Amino acid sequence: MKKVALMFPGQGSQTVGMGKEFHDNYPDIQSLYERANHVVEKDIRRLMFEGPQEELTETENAQPALLLASIAIHTILKKEEIEPVTAVGHSLGEYSALVAAGAISLDQALPLVARRGKLMEEAFPSGQGSMAAVLGLSEAAIEAALKQVSRSETVEIANLNCPGQIVISGTKAGLVEAADHLKEAGAKRVLPLNVSGPFHSALMKPANIEFSKALQNLEITDGLLPIYANVTATPVTKKDEIIDLLLKQLYSPVRFEESIENIIANGIDGFVEIGNGRVLSGLVRKINRNIPTFSVQDPDSMEKFITWYRG
Repeated sequence: MKKVALMFPGQGSQTVGMGKEFHDNYPDIQSLYERANHVVEKDIRRLMFEGPQEELTETENAQPALLLASIAIHTILKKEEIEPVTAVGHSLGEYSALVAAGAISLDQALPLVARRGKLMEEAFPSGQGSMAAVLGLSEAAIEAALKQVSRSETVEIANLNCPGQIVISGTKAGLVEAADHLKEAGAKRVLPLNVSGPFHSALMKPANIEFSKALQNLEITDGLLPIYANVTATPVTKKDEIIDLLLKQLYSPVRFEESIENIIANGIDGFVEIGNGRVLSGLVRKINRNIPTFSVQDPDSMEKFITWYRG
């Protein structure tokens, strides 16, 4: 058997129809969707399979939907006796990773991420904050450019995704100003992202108090396998540390590139992205072209991964 790391995608990967092929072909995961509808107190399955896209994309819907899609696939892979050695998730995906590691139950995670999504939406006035991807500039060069932004605005590094792709987050006026400084510094492009708020920046700190209460009520155990935390890019299994890092994750950069590099350095045969979309697989290929990387999107791509894993 090969040493494999699981990867779980975050917000932005949601699409209408996500996970339906697995749902329809594997009757034993259909109960997960029934439970999900019950614990989030809405028909999340219908929203995932039928839309509308605008409603699915709302943060408090997208987050439980993406987590459910990932855990449904993970449940099938467990029955196929896939035994990962570690896992990592991108932002919201960290919660999927913790469910996969047995640290949080699905029944607790679904309403928790719905609550997280609602608090993230409420943390900063609607329409006044956003995010942008900066292409072709180093972290140090971006940091230097952001220091030139007016003090009345907030713009910070939010995601360190892969070489040449870093996401910034902040006020809309600040992002417009930052784009000029970044282009002057040599950025190839500064692309506004279709998100509803300035996530992973200090502007999310108002969500802290309420989200801290939600985390304190969480029944959490030590993880059965190490999860590479977004905040530190290092492995964590202890429940107290997990809770502390989840709280910091709201307003801290996602250190995805560093996490992948650390996982590779600790010895791994390949990565598999579990959930909707192929974003993380694409990032890994930009970080290290030599490591086998799979994306399980449907029964065919799952079979391809399982064949490699057992080969």
